[in-house]
Amino acid sequence: MESQEVVERLVYTVDEAASALCLSRAGLYELIRSEQVRSIKVGRRRLVPVNALREYVDAAMGGAA
Repeated sequence: MESQEVVERLVYTVDEAASALCLSRAGLYELIRSEQVRSIKVGRRRLVPVNALREYVDAAMGGAA
């Protein structure tokens, strides 16, 4: 039997991040444009770090952790 190592994801695609926040792609792109959600560009791809989503939600809740 082979054991498969589980790798924790560090980034999401825009579609995955939008789904995680229950937003549309356009809604997430607006948050990225307004610098409320951090993102990175890798080639032509826009990726959203997992911790950027957590930071956005924490800020939206008034900084409550």
